Amino acid sequence: MGPMGTRSRTGRHNGSPPRRSVASNFFELAVATAIVLFGFSSGAALATVVGVLVEVPVMLSVVSITRRTKVWYERGARARASQ
Repeated sequence: MGPMGTRSRTGRHNGSPPRRSVASNFFELAVATAIVLFGFSSGAALATVVGVLVEVPVMLSVVSITRRTKVWYERGARARASQ
């Protein structure tokens, strides 16, 4: 998981909350920048907000589908390894 977990030797899961917080700050910064540059009624400000609000559920759906079909991938990897 990168340097945060390996340098501190506390495990890889301890870096997750700060990373989520930083990602949230980037979203807020992007929205604020779009509003300042283009105004409240612009399509760019709307796309900045709606784009992220659509992206998150889509990515969560992709993760959910991938986790449910994990067996398919593992089965294929075992079949290729045994050949």
